[in-house]
Amino acid sequence: GFMTRYERKIFDDLKSPHLKYWVPFVWFGNLASKARKEGRIRDSVDLQTLMNEMNKYRSWCSLLFGYDWVGIPLVYTQVVTLAVYTFFFACLIGRQFLDTDQGYQGHDLDIYIPIFTLLQFFFYAGWLKV
Repeated sequence: GFMTRYERKIFDDLKSPHLKYWVPFVWFGNLASKARKEGRIRDSVDLQTLMNEMNKYRSWCSLLFGYDWVGIPLVYTQVVTLAVYTFFFACLIGRQFLDTDQGYQGHDLDIYIPIFTLLQFFFYAGWLKV
């Protein structure tokens, strides 16, 4: 709904080795200049403000494009995966409760399933997959 069918056809037919996020910005700049010449934008200061905001948004898009272009090396994901699984293996050992049959003073078994450790694992593993 942001483009007409004709504009979409032009956009799709444009050959570019990279993303074409910049094309609507060029169209916007041309339409804004045309609107100024036709008197729809009454003041050059208004046109300049409009173009400055558009250029700021375009620079944010190019920054995002730069982040997309440079991939995260595979070793980082492997290190994070290893750290998450090692942490939760240590939690399985370290968060176990004492056996009440041994008669430790002041240490009673309060729950059988470490619910919060499981929730923590599911959240971290879910974030890891994202």
